[in-house]
Amino acid sequence: MPSPTERVLTWFGVDDAWERPRPAIGRQDVVLAVSVEAISLLALELVRSSGGLENTDVPVWTEWFAVSTGAVLLLGRRRWPLAVALLAALHMFVAGVTMPEVMGQLSLQIVYFVALLSGVAWARDRRAMALVVCSIVLFMFAWLTWQFALGSAVQEWLDEEDLTETTGVFAPIPAAIAITLLINAIYFGGAIVGGGVSWRAARQRARLQDQAITIAAQAGRLREQAVVDERLRIARDLHDVVAHGVSAMGIQAGAARRILDRDPDAARTALSHVEEASRDAVTQMRRLLGTLREGEGEDRSEARTTDAGVADLPRLVAEVDGQGLAVSLDVVEEQDGAASRLPRGVGLAVFRTVQEALTNVRRHSTADTVSVVVRVDEHAYAEVEVVDNGRPRHGTSGSGLGQLGIRERAATHEGQVDIGPRVTGGYRVRVRYPLGAAS
Repeated sequence: MPSPTERVLTWFGVDDAWERPRPAIGRQDVVLAVSVEAISLLALELVRSSGGLENTDVPVWTEWFAVSTGAVLLLGRRRWPLAVALLAALHMFVAGVTMPEVMGQLSLQIVYFVALLSGVAWARDRRAMALVVCSIVLFMFAWLTWQFALGSAVQEWLDEEDLTETTGVFAPIPAAIAITLLINAIYFGGAIVGGGVSWRAARQRARLQDQAITIAAQAGRLREQAVVDERLRIARDLHDVVAHGVSAMGIQAGAARRILDRDPDAARTALSHVEEASRDAVTQMRRLLGTLREGEGEDRSEARTTDAGVADLPRLVAEVDGQGLAVSLDVVEEQDGAASRLPRGVGLAVFRTVQEALTNVRRHSTADTVSVVVRVDEHAYAEVEVVDNGRPRHGTSGSGLGQLGIRERAATHEGQVDIGPRVTGGYRVRVRYPLGAAS
């Protein structure tokens, strides 16, 4: 169990490796010093005018110089905290011996207090701080003790000569010295403890800042990894889509070659299918090259649903419906069969968007009703909208990676994404993919 001394040293950070940054003299230091200077000189002249400096024999300029040098010390209180604390203690001693009435002014007492507090709060070398502060306190109390001893001797002489009157429990001069000791104990103790509190608060802020930077860096790495993983998954899906298109091209080209001489019209039809499939494959590859980055660590055992599309949404909805959630599905087609003619990549993107949105509702929302609407105009756009009537469920905040996947997938097809709470209540996920002339 640590001793009281060890606890005190630990509290003041004597063995702590952290060093408080030492700022240069800044605007706030200048403003503080100038303000203290102006107030101190004004207070000095007010005291002089009221007769409070009648027993001071030094010239007026000396009094002004003492007050001004005290204020100037505050300029370096953060830059050179221990040096300023030592100079302030020396200033207090010299002024107290030569002009005690000036040293006792409130403005100079504030200067000494701030200088000592800053020495504890801003010192980088905590062992040196402990040595300097202890030296200052011991010197000051030795000075006060000497004054107390001198005062007691004077009091004894006055008692022997019967030249004093006692109006209280204690004799006047020792009582005055004793109250001075008490006041100084509170004065110096307050400055030292206040400086320790300031240093510990600064250290805590620095640690929290370091932790925040670490957390932000880790979150950034996780986010980047999530982006890479999602893009790799999209790449696999697109690979399957393009592979299907190339396979279809090979079949159609082979058929066209076999019937080219016997049925030119059928051969032209087969070749037109080859042309259409090639254009679709080229489009998918361009999007792949434009939006995906290379990655490693691909899990090839992951189950794929690359053939999924709008036609598979009823099965997906049926899996979710009835598990404490009522899900409705509407497919609105501007042209008959438009949904079935969607490009394979877009159809898969619509399916995955609905899949992810329903998963988020089940995990993170209080909703009991969800509406899924797919709108298809094969000459303009394909749009999917998932709307629920719930609120975020407490204690289930997600990582945001699901929504990130929706946005990444939409970006692959140059889609527009609108995700967020509705003004009328509930939550909405809406993605629009351009088709035809809109592409």
